Amino acid sequence: MAATAVKTASGATGSSTPAIERGATTVPAKVVARIAEQAAFEVRGVGSAAGGVLGVGARRDFDSRPLVDAEVYGGTVVLRLDVGVTFPAHLASVLTELRRHVSARVEELTGLSVGRIDVTVSWLRPASTSARRELL
Repeated sequence: MAATAVKTASGATGSSTPAIERGATTVPAKVVARIAEQAAFEVRGVGSAAGGVLGVGARRDFDSRPLVDAEVYGGTVVLRLDVGVTFPAHLASVLTELRRHVSARVEELTGLSVGRIDVTVSWLRPASTSARRELL
């Protein structure tokens, strides 16, 4: 089938050939992981272990993206996140929102289906140390 160029309402030139016939698009796992990191960073109350070399000098903060590992199997991705969470917080609610947001953003931006998201909460940060001092 020969492809023909078509002009859209905005004046852009496109192809009348269906996308499936134009070739394959590959999204590397590393790119998916970076997208998931940014999406996780956008969730309130979720932080990251950042910096350092081999764990030495690492700091836990909310100013950097959480760590994400991604594996792509055809059109499905499996994500593993390592995060910190502000505490006290209802962890189930925070993690549900984290999974929902990361899944939606990864699917929206890559076209891949998120099959599973495993989350490790590796640290908690008190929401306020002054509140604890007042209780003592």
